[in-house]
Formats: sequence, C-alpha cells, structure tokens
Amino acid sequence: MRQEAFSIELGEGLTLRGNVHTDEAAGADQPLLLFCHGFKGFKDWGSFPYVADELAKRGVTTIRFNFSCNGVGESLTEFDELEKFGRNTYARELADLQALVEWIDSGEFVWPDYVDKSRLYVLGHSKGGGDAILFGAGNPRVAGIVTWNGIADVNLFDAGLRKQIAETGVGYIANARTGQDMPITRTVIEDVDQNREAYDILAKVSSMETPLCILSGEKDFVRLVEGAKRIHQAAKHSELHWIEGGDHTWNTRHPFAGTSPQLEAVIEQTAAFVRTPRT
Repeated sequence: MRQEAFSIELGEGLTLRGNVHTDEAAGADQPLLLFCHGFKGFKDWGSFPYVADELAKRGVTTIRFNFSCNGVGESLTEFDELEKFGRNTYARELADLQALVEWIDSGEFVWPDYVDKSRLYVLGHSKGGGDAILFGAGNPRVAGIVTWNGIADVNLFDAGLRKQIAETGVGYIANARTGQDMPITRTVIEDVDQNREAYDILAKVSSMETPLCILSGEKDFVRLVEGAKRIHQAAKHSELHWIEGGDHTWNTRHPFAGTSPQLEAVIEQTAAFVRTPRT
C-alpha cells in the first residue's frame, strides 16, 4: 500500500490538497478514482482515508482531496478558512476538478505503470455527488460516475437563509459538530441562480451516455432518498443500489471509530462498478 500527499497551487491564494492511495499488489490496469467530499466535508473526514485505502486494496487507485474553498486549510481537519467556505461555488469546485485532471495528465506526479490514467472515474458524497455528475456528464475524460447519497438539486439554501443573504450579504449555517457558524455569501447564491440550466442534475443525467452508479442509504434524509429515485428514473444509463440500514455517512462518524456493514457494502459496490471493463 502506498499513500502520497500532494498540493496544487491554483493562484489567488487557493490550494488544492490531496492524497493518492494505490496498491501494487492489487494488480495491473488499475482505474483512477477521484473522491469528492460533500458540503461541510473534507478529505480527512471520518472514514474517507479508510475508504481510499480499501478501494486501493481492491485495485482502484484513489485520490481524496479538499476542494480549494471548502474551508479547511493546512490543518487538514479544522475549518480554519471560513472566508473561503463562504464563497465556495459549484463553479469553483468544477474548476478544481478540471485543475486536478490537468495535474494528473501533466506528468508532474510519477504514476506507477500499473495505473491506467485513461480510465478515470469520479465519485462524490452528498453535495460532492452533484459535483461528480456536473463534471462527469458528457466529459470524454470521465469513464463513469459514482454517487454516495448524492444530491439531486444544487440549491441547498432555504428561504430564510436567502433572505438573510439578500439583506446583509452573508448568511450563516450552523455546524453542529464544531459549533461554528458557517458563512454563505451572495456569490454562492448567485452562482446557483444564474446557472440553473447548467447545474440541472436531472437534465444532465437524462442526456449523458456516461455510466452512473447510484448508492443510497435507506435511512438517509428523505429528500436525498427521493432524489436518488428521481436521478435513476431520469438517467439513460444508471444502476441504483439501496444500502440496507444506511444513513447519510454509512453509519460511521467523525472521528472515525471503525467501519460498518453499510460502509463495507458501498466500498464493495463502488469497486465492482469501477473495475468493470468498459468500451
């Protein structure tokens, strides 16, 4: 097993930090998977390092990374860049994914010869599932998409928050785990509202040829359970797998205290989908 940290300077004070997990013992022709965290998530949250290791053991070289404006800086585990969190848009996250792919192709990182960079998959948890679809849909560089309890609608902001932002320029969402008030600025709302067509997840999946694997916990939030059904119904090429008893984080917590049957199930299903040969 090999794990290597990296960082990509994006300019304007932004840095994309990540870790590559790979295992030579898992065999040749390994696909490459990008793991997108969700809203108020980060690459070192709870089970994510364990997930990346387990996928690597199954022959899926995995990159877990922090979006450059996710609010977590050099600490890697604390929201110490709340100003950046407050202006984190889908446009920024999609640009981060493009920068990551360009870095993969640049030759800056020496990839083992058992990794097949041409077989690139994108996985996203929760809001990251939306990013995975928006980035991967119709993208010739992406062989397939996986969502873990992914969103079906990019608008995560209720009327009360929108009113607060309209009146003062910034609103706040509580982080129950850390006790912090997480800022959301007008820039974020404008990005959602001005790109409704471009960010229409159901429209994206209905027209894309890209294979899609939807993994949804039966005990996840109702809007996400219903959203998974809508995405599957709309998609041209999708498979939907219900995880019995699975909640939003597959019955695991932060800090990570151990795996669960639900987490093991999604790891196995993800590896099976990504490892399936495609023409």
